[in-house]
Amino acid sequence: MRTPDSRQDVKRIVIDLLYYTVGSFLYAVSVNCFSAPNTIAPGGVTGLATAVHYLIPQAPIGSMILLFNIPLLVAAWRRCGRVFAVRTLLCTVLVTTVIDVTVRWLPVYVGDLFLASVMGGVLSGVGLGLIFLRGGSTGGTEVAARLLEQRFPHISVGHLMLAVDAAVIAVAALIFRNAESAMYAAVLTFVTTTLIDTLVYGSMGGKLVLIFSEHRREIAQAILTTLNRGVTKLYSRGGFSETEGEVLVCAVGRTQVHGLRQLVAKLDPTAFMVITSAEEVLGKGFKNIAQK
Repeated sequence: MRTPDSRQDVKRIVIDLLYYTVGSFLYAVSVNCFSAPNTIAPGGVTGLATAVHYLIPQAPIGSMILLFNIPLLVAAWRRCGRVFAVRTLLCTVLVTTVIDVTVRWLPVYVGDLFLASVMGGVLSGVGLGLIFLRGGSTGGTEVAARLLEQRFPHISVGHLMLAVDAAVIAVAALIFRNAESAMYAAVLTFVTTTLIDTLVYGSMGGKLVLIFSEHRREIAQAILTTLNRGVTKLYSRGGFSETEGEVLVCAVGRTQVHGLRQLVAKLDPTAFMVITSAEEVLGKGFKNIAQK
């Protein structure tokens, strides 16, 4: 008899596979319909595979992606952990298989290169975003960046990924003998990364607000009752005046910022506020911290 925990595990696995499958198909459409036919090589392993396919048309892009990922997956197994390596292997095999299978019947767009790069970026961004949302990875640049980070810990993973992508785009431009292909590849990569960030972090993001006011009690009560958001009071001490007091800290959704500003301005027009972006806000009132 299955326990509630086992049923939840099965449900989570089914949802993971659904996200991986849909994401792989969208990514395949991006590669087969827009980027590869227009000699646009996005960064990472896919860019290398596209360049090789250009030189050797008999070499399938999906198979080349898998081939280039093998040494990275072996290194990831040793240095990044077994769970990460297994998920990466699963997603990589699924993505590469879908790319090679669908290339025979997906329509090809050969036209305006800017439109091709934008549409390719949108589809790859949404596809990869769905995979990343469920903890998956397609290897390539991400794995390479994680491995390089161990040798260059003073450089962020994001900058390392950008460096790897830029190098691949430059090499592909030399193979294609077309500088414009590098420019359109940069557009595609920008659109892709922007959409990935929006999908992965946008739904969990918000604003973190610090409020300095003599009317903090009234403001805190209004936030609790009007905005239905929690408020935390932190001890504060002025650096110049040495005056002791409290700072209100509140996490709100992006759409609530305007209402919060109006509320504070009404109760204390002289209040001092600091509003900053919060990449992820998890917990009561936002996304469940245990949700996957």
